[in-house]
Amino acid sequence: MGLPHRSLSPENTDFTVVGVIGPPGVGKSTIMNELYGFDASSPGMLPPFAIETEESRAMARHCSMGIEPRISSERIILLDTQPVFSPSVLAEIMRPDGSSTISVLSGESLSAELAHELMSIQLGVLLASICHVLLVVSDGVHDNNMWRLMLTVDLLKHGIPDPSSLIPAHSLSSNLGSEKENKDKVHESEEYMAAPVFVHTKYHLKKLHDQDLTPHNIVQLRKAILQYFGMSSFMRDKSGNMTKDQPFSSVASGAQSIDPDSVWPNLFVIPLKNKDESPRGQYESYNTSLWKMRDQVLSMKCPSFARTVSERDWLKNVAKIWELVKSSPIIAEYSKTLQSSGLFRR
Repeated sequence: MGLPHRSLSPENTDFTVVGVIGPPGVGKSTIMNELYGFDASSPGMLPPFAIETEESRAMARHCSMGIEPRISSERIILLDTQPVFSPSVLAEIMRPDGSSTISVLSGESLSAELAHELMSIQLGVLLASICHVLLVVSDGVHDNNMWRLMLTVDLLKHGIPDPSSLIPAHSLSSNLGSEKENKDKVHESEEYMAAPVFVHTKYHLKKLHDQDLTPHNIVQLRKAILQYFGMSSFMRDKSGNMTKDQPFSSVASGAQSIDPDSVWPNLFVIPLKNKDESPRGQYESYNTSLWKMRDQVLSMKCPSFARTVSERDWLKNVAKIWELVKSSPIIAEYSKTLQSSGLFRR
């Protein structure tokens, strides 16, 4: 990540990490810029994230590359990411023979399509491990590809700790506890999971009697999310207690009675932006929805890492966690399963 080391404090432990993941053209960078709150008069602030232009849209190119970080004046570390399920990313990594130019699993040669699929999973696992809040952005109401990806992330993330659990060597040598105790502490925090916030953008506004963006439809989408993720690690109350051990039927049947403000995951919907900026009878305008989401994301109570960690130590440990993700035996086994399924070329 290109975040200057000097911009991170070696002492401050009161910070929040917000990441984003989603397909191309859904407004990920626009949302992150809203959270960033760029102020040109503030010294040392990096420029806003690049957003999609008419030219890049016409050329079917993606704007964000890898993970692009920013840190706001409120000590919020923002991680914008390259799109998943992106044809332009796939085209970039594909050789003429169909193999991948990028090694995603310890040097193993894979087809570009399979490597592209695994890159999306690895990115999701990394962000779920190193962020406090993860914005999962989808296009419209009918796209559930991101839901499917996040369930896969939940399935394959096991064994990946949070950044505070990787104890530096000097801390281990000065610690009077045994090596076994340190391993036990890491093991206890292996199931850390960032709080997901599902964002559905580009809600189309049709005739007034046939709108996608209505209170009723938002409630129905919320129920669908609660049911879809009912048995996942994402289901928890906002005090941090997991609810995935509840029977699926009880989660599904109780979706109507669950208080949306008391349970993860959160949901926000953002309508398609009108070129003339006129509300046209919308339930909520584009700008109002974006501002509402910003205020709630910045004020929400996030899950905590297992230990207190400084900004600079967080950055150091992110690189180590990325190595753990790339060498994960669970993801490697999943790759073999996909390869033997016949869905991807060899």
